[in-house]
Amino acid sequence: MTHVVVTGAQGFVGRALVERLLADGLGARRVSRLTLLDIAFDAPHGDPRVVQLAGSIADAELRARAYGSPVDAVFHLASIPGGAAERNYTLGRSINLDATLGLLEDLRAQTHPPRFVFASTVAVYGEQLPASVDEHTLPAPALSYGAHKLIGETLVADATRLGWVQGCSLRLPGVVARPGDGAGLMSAFMSQLFWKLAADQSLTVPVSPQGVAWWISVGACVDNLLHAATVDAERFNARRSYQMPVLRLTMAEVVDALGARFGADRKALVTYEPDPLIERLFAAYPPLLTPESERLGLRSDGGVEQLITRAMAG
Repeated sequence: MTHVVVTGAQGFVGRALVERLLADGLGARRVSRLTLLDIAFDAPHGDPRVVQLAGSIADAELRARAYGSPVDAVFHLASIPGGAAERNYTLGRSINLDATLGLLEDLRAQTHPPRFVFASTVAVYGEQLPASVDEHTLPAPALSYGAHKLIGETLVADATRLGWVQGCSLRLPGVVARPGDGAGLMSAFMSQLFWKLAADQSLTVPVSPQGVAWWISVGACVDNLLHAATVDAERFNARRSYQMPVLRLTMAEVVDALGARFGADRKALVTYEPDPLIERLFAAYPPLLTPESERLGLRSDGGVEQLITRAMAG
């Protein structure tokens, strides 16, 4: 029996991960029980292997129910995103930091340490980035969200040292293309760009055409999460932390590629009204060098055309 737990399962990345786990399994193993945690669920899942537990991961009783049968892997995706965490520090800390520690501590009762894949973030690097970022660049979070995620990486590494889990943290860049209005997400414009232009709708983006961001499709992101859950743990670095490889593209390059895909006239639908804060946080990224991650087997989309295809595949 292979039992996998996913927190934040109703989220954008969570939904895509759940469907991949049900369809493809975990490595060579079929998933026989998939326990999903989130605040609420839209509807019961049709697959009998799925157990949905609604509530906050800050609730120790909910976590105990999730871990009630032996666990092989945990994907911890749940979080309060940057903008929302800034507006409500207490909520952000309880989910992004305290609940992460709780999820790790609760696994001490497992007979065998499960694989624990933690979704961290490029927000750990902060605003004042060097001319290029590599896998030895020191983090300097500019938001509580980034600070809590960085602490979470340390907690995962320490829990691994203590023998509670076989942990790995992955720093996620801007994952696209999230449907909806992206409430609470300061980076929502990155996903809206795809859906609005595909639907022939206008969009105002809070960055300049030359603003450059780090991009990955939800498909490539899920590929990397699954790889982190199945790769030989002996290959992990001592930090147990990796930066997902990315595509580094300007807003104009993405708009041009979307125009090539959906019609050149769509480019005129985009209006640029740069917000200095948003530009600093999400559109001022230097080159990102990730040879260590690539040696482990983590991958970017490879090109902007593939980014668009995989971002909108769902």
